Amino acid sequence: MQLRCKSLTFFLMAALVLVVVGLVVTGCAPKANVIKVATVTPLSGSQAAVGESIKLGAQIAVEEQKDAFTKLGFALQLDPQDDQADPKVGVDVAQKLIADKEVLGVDGHYNSGVAIPASEVYKTDNLTEVSPANTNPKVTDRKYLDVNRICARDDEQGPFGADYAFNTLKAKNIYIVDDKTTYGAGVAQQFEARAKADGATILGHDGITAGETDFSAVLDKAGSAKPDLLYFGGMFPEGSLLLKQMRDKGINATFMGADGMDDPQMAKIAGNDVIGAYYTTAAGDINSTPEGKAWADKYTKEFNQQPGAYAVYGYDSMNVLLDGIKKAIADNGGKAPSRLQVSQAVRATKDFQGISSKVTFDDKGDNLYAMLFMKEYKTADYPPAVIQSGTAGQYLQK
Repeated sequence: MQLRCKSLTFFLMAALVLVVVGLVVTGCAPKANVIKVATVTPLSGSQAAVGESIKLGAQIAVEEQKDAFTKLGFALQLDPQDDQADPKVGVDVAQKLIADKEVLGVDGHYNSGVAIPASEVYKTDNLTEVSPANTNPKVTDRKYLDVNRICARDDEQGPFGADYAFNTLKAKNIYIVDDKTTYGAGVAQQFEARAKADGATILGHDGITAGETDFSAVLDKAGSAKPDLLYFGGMFPEGSLLLKQMRDKGINATFMGADGMDDPQMAKIAGNDVIGAYYTTAAGDINSTPEGKAWADKYTKEFNQQPGAYAVYGYDSMNVLLDGIKKAIADNGGKAPSRLQVSQAVRATKDFQGISSKVTFDDKGDNLYAMLFMKEYKTADYPPAVIQSGTAGQYLQK
């Protein structure tokens, strides 16, 4: 009997050793608690540069907070995703993220036309989103608990631009062009409504298609109308060409756009024709404060390139998200929180001090401290000069 017990013990111990060795060899050893946070921006196509800069800004935040999460017992991982600035791709990415239960939050998107349909997917499982750059009012007007943004809205940005055009630039006759996207058409409509209320005459409002490169037909109509100012609602790849072709045709009207023009490529594409152009943006001058300059220097040193306008907004959005996750972990007794708990903690963000802005979310998920900036190209160098700024909320349509 004693011999039989010893044999059984030896057999069990040998089996246990084989199991442990097998787990190590095959890589199936139990893994640490993983928390993933995603960035979703265009990483390919004509808007890849700005999408990459948002991702890299968020990456800095994740690297800075990894140790804090390790102390809490979690391995923090960044999961970058490419939405290609395409609504259909954005929805596919959102479905992929929803299926991965380790993903507890999203830093993105860049395009409102992508963010809105993607957020319909996120809300099916309360996957929280903190946007660095989505400006269309519909993003937050639906009052989804899991949708937030730290930047201003188009119904603030459009009026801000219109007031400056009419009151400061004395533009009385205005021609409007937009790119027919959710973002571009939306901000153009907000600009037009405020310009009319201010007393300006709208000579025409035409649309182009994103991806176009020849704007002769629209510019011939605009030139014939002899506007004081041409306003463009859309992105920099088309807007920069529109400006360049406008000057080639001898149209001397002032050019103004919105924050889709806030990219170094604008000056590279338009060249010296960019001098004298204006645009509104939710992104300020990163170098205007000591903290911002130090952050920009860190970004430049780490990635060997200057940060794009929304890079620091990607950083701040990620930190708001990560702080919310840490609070949700604490509220859950140190255990991994649910997506709903994270959404509730993020929405409760109050007086978070970022590099770009202080952040307090209202009941819609809008940031009460969001700012707007008017920039002018006095030379062909990026970034252009900030010539006016203000709290975004004061420009809401009455």
